[in-house]
Amino acid sequence: MISQLLIINLIGIKMDLKEFIENFAAEFDETPEEAFAPETEYKNLEEWNSLTALSIIAMVDDNYNKTITGANLRACTTIEDLFNFVAAL
Repeated sequence: MISQLLIINLIGIKMDLKEFIENFAAEFDETPEEAFAPETEYKNLEEWNSLTALSIIAMVDDNYNKTITGANLRACTTIEDLFNFVAAL
């Protein structure tokens, strides 16, 4: 019974936009926290680069157990766009 509950909890990872933004922002070292909002166009952030993109890909995998690619990141414009994409996977 315990193992069944554990499996359900691992599979049923709940997506929350506010938490997603906090996790997204945590991947940036120098960008102020207030720069991150649902409508933030993340590719326009000064600190955005290929290393940050890899960090976001890893964050999505680690926190949400979902796999995205660089092409997925390029296809999205805002943090909310990316959130909606990941939530739909």
